[in-house]
Amino acid sequence: MTIPKLYPILDTALFEKRQFPILEAARIFLECGVHLLQWRCKGTLGREHLDQLDALTALCHRHSAALIVNDRADFALLCGADGVHVGQDDLEPAAVRQLTGPRALIGYSTHNRAQFLEGLAMPVDYLALGPVFGTANKENPDPVVGLETLALCAGLTRLPVAAIGGITRANAAEVLAAGASSVAVIGDLVPDPCDADSLRERIHAWMRIL
Repeated sequence: MTIPKLYPILDTALFEKRQFPILEAARIFLECGVHLLQWRCKGTLGREHLDQLDALTALCHRHSAALIVNDRADFALLCGADGVHVGQDDLEPAAVRQLTGPRALIGYSTHNRAQFLEGLAMPVDYLALGPVFGTANKENPDPVVGLETLALCAGLTRLPVAAIGGITRANAAEVLAAGASSVAVIGDLVPDPCDADSLRERIHAWMRIL
């Protein structure tokens, strides 16, 4: 499997804070050439979230793009998404694979070298590593990994490695140079204030540097 260099994460809390519709943001990203999106909701999920995921999945598939659901394999199955991304405290990747089948894309978050090594033995399609830098998009974040550990871990596998945590347009190039296959981005994708024009310009800026 290969993953694009830019891996946008649609964080529901961030788009609520920016007062911008997440479906409209996804449409803009896809029209600008994004091929992989992750939907991330850290609150309690309800019917409205499943409806949103149904619409997002259909939108992604119309653009020949893939949608990954963060944490929730059940919601991914219900909406027909392309895969699931799980963390250290979520369902084990092996259990996710049993639920979703061999074609699903499964990603797994790691936060240090020991977790990364454990992840290499799991039935995953890519590993995420971070936070590479300090991040404001996660409560109680893990200790910063840094570029040195990123380079060390990326050199241990042929699996794609998605770097995450504090990645911006200013430092993305050095993250990729350290060996990451992709940069997973949350905050720096969404300008403040946010409207359709500023969001489109921001994604174009990301495309230009990658």
